[in-house]
Amino acid sequence: MTDEIEYKLIEPEKEISGFVESFWMLCNHSDEAKETVILPDGRIDLIFSQSLQEPFHIILLGIETMPEQVIIPPKTIMFAVSFKLLAVEYILQESIAGLLGNAKKLNDNFWDLNAQILNDFDSFHKIISQKLTHLLPQDIDHRKEKLFTEIYLSEGEVSIKELSEKIGWNSRQINRYFTKEFGLSLKSYCGILRFRGSFGHIKQGKLFPEKNFSDQAHFIKEVKKLAGVSPKELFKNQNDRFIQFSTLS
Repeated sequence: MTDEIEYKLIEPEKEISGFVESFWMLCNHSDEAKETVILPDGRIDLIFSQSLQEPFHIILLGIETMPEQVIIPPKTIMFAVSFKLLAVEYILQESIAGLLGNAKKLNDNFWDLNAQILNDFDSFHKIISQKLTHLLPQDIDHRKEKLFTEIYLSEGEVSIKELSEKIGWNSRQINRYFTKEFGLSLKSYCGILRFRGSFGHIKQGKLFPEKNFSDQAHFIKEVKKLAGVSPKELFKNQNDRFIQFSTLS
């Protein structure tokens, strides 16, 4: 990242790691807007933000299925928690099917929080972690818990048939659950995770399939569908416009 764009990430505590992928901060310290492209990565983001142009606000961002052009206003502070899908039912307690490729603004006092939460990122992480710990469910459907464990460990390289056999849950029921809760099929979601799993080797200049793609043509086609550009263009990441690539270590 540049001196003008600051990024920081904190991994979740083990107690909440089944529901939370990470906490992250993104700040545009400059006096100019920053044009970026957000790539589909399978996450659900709860974002707390404010800038010179926009007052404090909270948005819930659903699963992205296409690349999205985003303008980060000057002097923006953005703190967020990225959720895994299990959090939808057990933490957020609402379907996000209607937010596929979309977002909604939440009440500014969501979880009794206000603009002061943006004063310090480490404090943000601690406060949100405490709130999430209190929201942890007493009981979880272990089929769903195992389903997501398998999906994330494989980075999407698993078929619905394999999952069905491993967790003892009918394939049709799994797809129905995905469509109802998240707005897309399991196959589509696994495709997004597989695409995200290729970020690391594309950034290293390995512009050939290392994941479960049938061949080079299939790999290029899937990357173009989800990134809007070829693997080569993604690797170049001109002007740091693909922000997820710019933040990869």
